[in-house]
Amino acid sequence: MNSKQNQGLYRPEFEHSSCGIGFVANLKGRKNHKIVSDALSMLSRMEHRGGTGFDIKSGDGAGILIQIPDALFQKECPKVGIELPDFGDYGVCMTFFPSDSGKRSECKSILEKNIKKTGLRLLGYRKVSDDNSDLGQASKDTEPSVQQVFIRRPEQIDLDAFDRKLFVLRNYTQRIIRETIADIGDDFTIVSSSYKTINYKGQFTTAQVPLYYHDLTNELMVSALAVVHSRFSTNTFPSWKLAQPFRYICHNGEINTIRGNINWMRARESLLACTAFSREELEMIFPICDELASDSANLDMAIEMLVLSGRSLPHVMMMLIPEAWQNHSTMSETKKGFYEFYSAVMEPWDGPASICFTDGVLVGATLDRNGLRPSRYCVTSDDIVIMASESGVIDVDPAEVKFRGRLQPGKMFVADLEQGRIIADEELKNDICSRQPYKDWLDKNMVYLEDLEEPTEEHLQPKQARLFKRQQAFGYSYEELNEILAIMGKDGKEPLGSMGADNPIAVLSDRPQQLSHYFKQLFAQVTNPPIDPIREKVIMDLRTYVGGFKNVLTESPEHCRRIAISQPVLTNGELERLRYADHKHFQTKTLEILFNADGSEGRLERALNRICRYTED
Repeated sequence: MNSKQNQGLYRPEFEHSSCGIGFVANLKGRKNHKIVSDALSMLSRMEHRGGTGFDIKSGDGAGILIQIPDALFQKECPKVGIELPDFGDYGVCMTFFPSDSGKRSECKSILEKNIKKTGLRLLGYRKVSDDNSDLGQASKDTEPSVQQVFIRRPEQIDLDAFDRKLFVLRNYTQRIIRETIADIGDDFTIVSSSYKTINYKGQFTTAQVPLYYHDLTNELMVSALAVVHSRFSTNTFPSWKLAQPFRYICHNGEINTIRGNINWMRARESLLACTAFSREELEMIFPICDELASDSANLDMAIEMLVLSGRSLPHVMMMLIPEAWQNHSTMSETKKGFYEFYSAVMEPWDGPASICFTDGVLVGATLDRNGLRPSRYCVTSDDIVIMASESGVIDVDPAEVKFRGRLQPGKMFVADLEQGRIIADEELKNDICSRQPYKDWLDKNMVYLEDLEEPTEEHLQPKQARLFKRQQAFGYSYEELNEILAIMGKDGKEPLGSMGADNPIAVLSDRPQQLSHYFKQLFAQVTNPPIDPIREKVIMDLRTYVGGFKNVLTESPEHCRRIAISQPVLTNGELERLRYADHKHFQTKTLEILFNADGSEGRLERALNRICRYTED
């Protein structure tokens, strides 16, 4: 199916997944084939985490992310006419090309032109040795031509700049191909592009990964780390493209805030600037997120952009998936300062989530603040680190286990293969949180709503007749006022009922409707009973901010120059404080949004255009 188009009731933006994840690594950074084979064994034991259709041979997706197997490539590439330089002097784009030869030629032509445009040099293509005999029909029907594209590093740039060039090449090429080749859909995807790591994945069951990719069973396929993922597509269509791992992460859970996260990333693109990328390169990268991709894929895209612009991977994970900090009585003020600063810079990517991550040197995992996904780890006496969404994924002699444990909500587990050690959550975060005086920046720049001066204007409650007329206009019913709002005000909690809702959806009703009735909760946002931010205050964060955004690729005291509001429902008095805010950093304007609703054609559209024009002015 071409996911670029809506078909029937299918909407690609509703795609989510709940999966099995894990990694195996040698803590001292020693590469060997056993790391890869153990990871594949781990993957096969998480078959119950994956999903299939009626055809049990067509899986929802599975894959493995490893370090570049230089020894294997040095042996195999000369067989196809590619002379490879030393490790680090070349990068590999693991690529899904269309199975159609005509479209494949078009894609290669665009790719080669873009390789030159970005100042790189093509070394050649290698068709990945594969075997589709075990695949189900659905997987075969969408099977791409899997090829590795080898690219030479220019001598004048360092390794970090080379990785950024490969990132620009990948994003730009995927966008240009999507825009210029008709009906290409997901037929072309650059799965990974790096000099450090490579991805072998597809629309497989867990056992099919090494059967399909013969590279993975070659003894020269060595790595010091391997991250694996087994996908269970809930409310989704499986595809080769959406299989995991991605470039930096694999993810078990759902990102409940994904629609807002994508929209905010898109809105900030005009503000982005950093020394790592030129303005031309940034324009080639955009858009950072892809509305047609899954929630996990978009999280990976945001992480990649932030890491390549200069932050460390653990720093970025703390930015995007913060632990609960507001009501944490024993958390240090330094760490609270970090989380509060970044809560004003970027909204969290929230949801029940366990995430494995790697940049090719660090490998680790983190759990979201709710802690609703399992993640267990152990370290053996021969320096093997194992982390997975359950125990028993690899046979380990209990006598060889140095220590084991499970991730706590909001905590992070990191193995640094260069330093050859586990970095504890406290040490890691204290280091990151101490690099800038975040608390001082907040004290000098953050403004809190309750600290704004009381307005001289007094807001008068409307008379009962006028209030009743407004309630009618905005669709309030007797039931909502007396059976819901009144009980919430009296008891401090949402009333529960079990009758269901058989009323027509708002857009099809001819009765007045509340604005909120036009919106429904997305998958994985529904809980029973409802999450109560008062009872769950340890992990719930209702704070919101008003004020201008800054460039999220950098950090400065001005980034937290915003007005913090403790919860999103404002009283009339609080609204007046905002309307008449008298502060050196903020200026407020009140816009008139009334218009003459006389039913004439185009009246609403003209009114909306006027409001947008006034707002910009």
